[in-house]
Amino acid sequence: MALHALVMACGSGYQTALMVPTEILAEQHYLNLAPLLDAVGFKAVLLTSGGKAKERHETLQQLASGAAQVAIGTHALIQKKVRFAQLGLVIVDEQHKFGVLQRKTLLEKGYRPDVLVMTATPIPRTLAMTVYGDLDVSVIDMLPPGRKPVRTLLYTEGQRHKAWQLVGDELKAGRQVYIVYPLVEESEKVDLKAAIQGAEHLQREVFPQARVGVLHGRLPSAEKEATMAAFKAGTIQVLVATTVIEVGVDVPNATVMVIEHAERFGLAQLHQLRGRVGRGAHQSLCLLMATYLARESRVRVGRDGRPEQNGSNAQQRLAALVNSNDGFVIAEEDLRMRGPGEFLGLRQWGMSEFRAANLVRDAPLLEQARQEAITLLEQDPGLTWAQHQSFKAAVLRRWRGKLALGDVS
Repeated sequence: MALHALVMACGSGYQTALMVPTEILAEQHYLNLAPLLDAVGFKAVLLTSGGKAKERHETLQQLASGAAQVAIGTHALIQKKVRFAQLGLVIVDEQHKFGVLQRKTLLEKGYRPDVLVMTATPIPRTLAMTVYGDLDVSVIDMLPPGRKPVRTLLYTEGQRHKAWQLVGDELKAGRQVYIVYPLVEESEKVDLKAAIQGAEHLQREVFPQARVGVLHGRLPSAEKEATMAAFKAGTIQVLVATTVIEVGVDVPNATVMVIEHAERFGLAQLHQLRGRVGRGAHQSLCLLMATYLARESRVRVGRDGRPEQNGSNAQQRLAALVNSNDGFVIAEEDLRMRGPGEFLGLRQWGMSEFRAANLVRDAPLLEQARQEAITLLEQDPGLTWAQHQSFKAAVLRRWRGKLALGDVS
């Protein structure tokens, strides 16, 4: 769908920007799309924070002059030096990884460009906009042919031996494994040390027969690329990583995703990480290790790997992931737990601005109010009628300066 929209925009004389959150994913899209676009006469360029200064300067000139029709890149696309001759379409992949202002900045590089956002797990604000805002939705609700749903199991620290047994069985069958550690900004050094020490322990004590690799954001780009290439080639069987692998990694032979300290991740992240496996014909597993949750909230996990009770917010998140593989179901649970944030603001989750209404509980009533608003604007788009002046004044008083944010999906 995104490729078709991109080609249609370029065929109409406009440029297109495709923004993604990581260099790995940007390079992957560029390598896949550039030959296809070149075959129909459109030039694509890659723009990330890396690369040589001379090549970057040439890329910027091609976008500014219109010589390049398609820009594929990371956050580098929203930098001030990046200018487009005629930007007509903006595509944001893995939309949940970007903030409202970041998406708005890219939109402002063109004159009211069309927007296509893509994600497996809509953030609460976006999900709310699909129901109550002005956002058309297309849903892919089936797996590609030959793929099976990922089995998700929850384990506590005392059950770790069961998790390692499952991992060991997959390694013996010739499969590969991701083991992901959280990386929280406030404790980044501690978390990174834990991931590196975890890899050493796995290599020495748990899976000495396998080759264990480490991947994190602080590694030089060349080393990251070499590690990923070795994992894709199968020379690394166990990849210990931070969330740098959350998006843009496709290794069909990897059948197990182990998420350490799963209680520290949000639902969208957990679902995205789970999506790194299940990409081949073999049954895949996602093992959630709730290390500290067991101590703090006394979570009980049954023999089948399913939580026996609903307790803390973290436990509800993990239960939602265990019970469903549907990204929209998970997004709805995320919306219920975190709130929709602001339609006309920067918060992408949090308490609603409504004083009384609840987006989930009062869905039929809010849909009726939305239809009334649409009818009113069809009759009086500029709110110029005398009977609408007090309403217009109230809207401007409350949201003046923020109305443009309602266009950022």
